[in-house]
Amino acid sequence: MHVSRRAQSIQPFLAMEFGKHAAALEAAGHRVIKLNLGEPDFGAPPAVLAALRNVADGTPLPYTGALGLPALREAIAGFYQTAHGVTVAPERIVVTAGASAALLLATAALVDPGDEVLVGDPSYPCNRQFLSGFGADVRLVPTDASTRFQLDLAAVQRHWSARTRGLMVATPSNPTGTSVPPAELAAMCQWARQHGAWRLVDEIYLNLSDADAEGRPAQTVLAADPDAIVINSFSKYFGMTGWRLGWAVVPTELVPVMERLAQNYYICASTPAQLAALACFTPESLAVCEARRAEFAARRTLVLEGLATAGLRVPVQPDGAFYVYIDVSETGLDAMQFCERALHEAHVALTPGHDFGHCSAASHVRLSYAASRADLEEGVQRLARFVATLR
Repeated sequence: MHVSRRAQSIQPFLAMEFGKHAAALEAAGHRVIKLNLGEPDFGAPPAVLAALRNVADGTPLPYTGALGLPALREAIAGFYQTAHGVTVAPERIVVTAGASAALLLATAALVDPGDEVLVGDPSYPCNRQFLSGFGADVRLVPTDASTRFQLDLAAVQRHWSARTRGLMVATPSNPTGTSVPPAELAAMCQWARQHGAWRLVDEIYLNLSDADAEGRPAQTVLAADPDAIVINSFSKYFGMTGWRLGWAVVPTELVPVMERLAQNYYICASTPAQLAALACFTPESLAVCEARRAEFAARRTLVLEGLATAGLRVPVQPDGAFYVYIDVSETGLDAMQFCERALHEAHVALTPGHDFGHCSAASHVRLSYAASRADLEEGVQRLARFVATLR
């Protein structure tokens, strides 16, 4: 059977591959601490679970419109107003089958073959795979600890070319957990807009971010660039990874395009998931999510202190997404060797930097602190013992 060049070009997602190997070790009787996936251990808020039980009473659950339930689109718009002080028309919100489907629609709507798109390195691999799949020429822009492993205006300007048609930014970022300062993000978006390029900003972890020095919540890019395309999800802040529900905020003129694409690609997002997700935006559920955000901050402190004791260096401390990007170069192992040996010798699953790009891939690994405190404590202790054997 002939397999397309597109499919052949896609590399394995190593976070999932290490998860598969961890499952095999567990099946053989080992207890594995899984810190390789960004999957909150809390699950959905209680009110959301109750809402799902209520809709699973035999009531017919037909397709919704391709753009999503009107009530859910209105609730998401209200969330932008209450959480970020930004007015977004519900008509600009597209509810999708996970953030991945939002990326699918946005990429299909924006990319023609040969279009150059700037993406930071390191970055979440699936984002650039969508771009490449539709024929984009993805230009990975190297970043380092001096810019918190994030794009900045200077890097964008250095790598811009006459063929650049778009800019993709994730803030906070996977794998580093770091954010782009609001003024820097606004400057990058202004540069791209002035040069006729679209701006796609992945804000999946935005509501897990630390408050600023004045105690204000993290800003959405929409405060500075209302015409940016924003991707978000119910997976991380609301703890609903397996529900496969996300959304996009798009300029008005892009809404009918996204609707046509959704109608043809997957019809609509899950009806029961949409109905239950309405309960995400109640005061009760939002209080639960805020308490969990504080818990993630405490887990971050636990992990950073444990890694420091183990002698594992974290060049840049995260301020948003629940990831730590660890420099393992002083261990004498490269990232892939470190992760393979940590899994098989310490039974701790991590993700090598090779998933996320090129420039720091061989020297860094990602740890997710979305796991329970008990697992995190045991995991960093196991890593400390493992690292001690390397010296």
